[in-house]
Amino acid sequence: MTCYQEITCPACGSNPIMKSGRSAEGTQRYRCQNPDCNTKTFMLAYRYKACEPGIKEQVVDMAINGSGIRDTARVLKINKNTVISTLKKSRTV
Repeated sequence: MTCYQEITCPACGSNPIMKSGRSAEGTQRYRCQNPDCNTKTFMLAYRYKACEPGIKEQVVDMAINGSGIRDTARVLKINKNTVISTLKKSRTV
């Protein structure tokens, strides 16, 4: 018996998806075929939590709401250096 898993793009939610190689750890990468989607590649399961979609936005939101770097790292289960670099990259002048 064959079992299929429906895969949709996390950014646009469309179904036309194609395989796009594997990561260094051997996890399958996928590419969205929707021309309007700005997502290049994505994976269903990331090895590092900081690479998952939405984590960087949560880091910025927690910083705006007054959470410290260590507190943010502990709550999101990512490294504090990742929190610092994400906040440095998200600065708007």
